[in-house]
Amino acid sequence: MTHALLVIDVQNDFCPGGALAVAGGNDIVPGINAAMDDFDAVILTQDWHPAGHSSFASSHDAAPMSMTQMPYGPQVLWPDHCIQGSPGAAFHADLQTDRADLIIRKGYNPAIDSYSAFFENDKTTPTGLEGYLRTRGIDQLTLVGLATDFCVNYSAVDSAKLGFKTSVNTALCRAIDFDGSLDAAMAGMQAAGVKTGQI
Repeated sequence: MTHALLVIDVQNDFCPGGALAVAGGNDIVPGINAAMDDFDAVILTQDWHPAGHSSFASSHDAAPMSMTQMPYGPQVLWPDHCIQGSPGAAFHADLQTDRADLIIRKGYNPAIDSYSAFFENDKTTPTGLEGYLRTRGIDQLTLVGLATDFCVNYSAVDSAKLGFKTSVNTALCRAIDFDGSLDAAMAGMQAAGVKTGQI
């Protein structure tokens, strides 16, 4: 048991028609499903925000995609998305969720956003994923999902920093690409030792 597929936030709100739609977000679902059989374990993450989350632009009377300063650093203010129990927070209907060994929910603390599967955005509060992987003897991760430049990126960099052999299959990811975020994310992942490309 060494190699896990980490599927990031393949949820309705990040797919076309959703509140924070990523172009082509639904196109990667068949490929992700097909890849699951190639791994010893499959783990899904799910954005899971309470209504009125502090990362929502509506909570600040601000424009979506504007920036604010939080106690833990700069924060993009997003459209309301992936609200707990809502249709938008549900996984894409075609995603094979029954194959998942574990589902990690993140972003449920109303005071802090959480992009990474490993840590909230203060970069210190853990989600518990690291401990789960270590107790199962998993030391290698391949990441896929949404969005390349935010939650996939943060998860991959944290994975590499924690010592896991980490790769991102960019063919099975899609990006928001907001204000140069994709180029910055790719450079950051490569600098952290993450292998990227069509894997």
